[in-house]
Parts: sequence; structure tokens; C-alpha cells
Amino acid sequence: MGIFSALFGVNKEAKEEKVLPWIALNTIEQLKHIQEKSKTKTQVIFKHSSRCGISTMVLNQFVDAYELTADDLDLYFLDLINYRDVSNEVAYKFQVLRQSPQLLVIKNGVVVAHDSHSGVTAIDLSSFI
Repeated sequence: MGIFSALFGVNKEAKEEKVLPWIALNTIEQLKHIQEKSKTKTQVIFKHSSRCGISTMVLNQFVDAYELTADDLDLYFLDLINYRDVSNEVAYKFQVLRQSPQLLVIKNGVVVAHDSHSGVTAIDLSSFI
């Protein structure tokens, strides 16, 4: 197995899994709370499709790059396959075209930044704290 390790970079040490302070977004009622709370603390919604390879890739990149804490902002995770009605309401309530993966930054009740696909990881969340 030594040659395979050398050729393919097999790492015997398992990479420690990074855990983000996700809050599950699974009800429409939470959106009013998010909008209200955004008046005092930045709220972020990550919309993810578990059926999409690109969405999974962007999610992994987002997790790897994330360096903030729960004190900095509230980070919501929306599984849009299981909660399509919530995803539709997010698009309507915040007037943002429904896409996946997608990141929305909410301050003072409105979306101040959003992007989808590879643009998700380009948003500098620290600039909204």
C-alpha cells in the first residue's frame, strides 16, 4: 500500500470534521423570526439541495472556509428538497430568485447580499457583522 499512498496522497490521519453552528430552517414561521432578529444580529441562510453534486461541493467549500462563531451571526441551513415550501417562501419574502446552492445575508429585515453556486464562497460574511 506504500506506493498507493505516495501516488494518490492517501492520508492515514482522518481529517477532523468541522462543525458549523447551523440552525435548521424547516418552518415558514422561522422566517418572521429571522427577519426580526436581523435588526440586531446578521442572519444568514444557506439553501442546499441534497440531490445536486454542485450544491454539495459548494457546501463543503463553505464549511472549510467558515471562520465565524455563533456570536457573530446566526447561520441557518435549509434543505430545500425536504422543505420546498420554506424555500419558496424565502424567495417570496426576501425577493430573491430561488436557486441552489444559495446564500442569503439578512440585515435590518432585508437581504443585503446573496449569491448562488460558486458565488456563495465569494461572499465575505465578516463584512456584515
